[in-house]
Amino acid sequence: MMGNENRLQAKDFITIGIFTALLFVVEFACGLLGYIHPYIVASYVVMIPLVGSIPMMLFYTKIEKFGMLSIMSVLLAIIMFVCGMGYLGAPLIIASGVIADLIAKSGKYKSFKKTVLSYGVFCLWICANYFPVVVTADQYREDLIDGGYSMEYCDDLFRAINSKTIADLLILCFVFG
Repeated sequence: MMGNENRLQAKDFITIGIFTALLFVVEFACGLLGYIHPYIVASYVVMIPLVGSIPMMLFYTKIEKFGMLSIMSVLLAIIMFVCGMGYLGAPLIIASGVIADLIAKSGKYKSFKKTVLSYGVFCLWICANYFPVVVTADQYREDLIDGGYSMEYCDDLFRAINSKTIADLLILCFVFG
């Protein structure tokens, strides 16, 4: 019976689903602001961790078993793929979830310091949304222009998010998480 205490139960999966949906709503709402200006897209690394911290800290209070953050990260990777962000960011999304899960577990899911550190690492998933901009820049620019975005919007976006700024954006994700 001892082994069953550490296994995820139906209520855990329901909790994961609810909080994944809440986090997606936060991410989507912040994402809509990107239509205003491309620099807002770059600021997702600040906005999403701050606004997302509210549902995520509630989620952290529900976590008692390893795997809940990992499963959430897999769901987020699937959602990002379905929403058109491609598969390039999936490894980062999943890795950040598993590492965050391990950090939270090391604090027995009750340590405030480990929870804060875990959330900072978990927030690295946000930068995965930038990978298509960085890795497939020419194709991504072409797709944006074909989708009706102006040349000025594209220039500003690629000025803010590129191979030279991605490390800074990852650091901001962690710090604001």
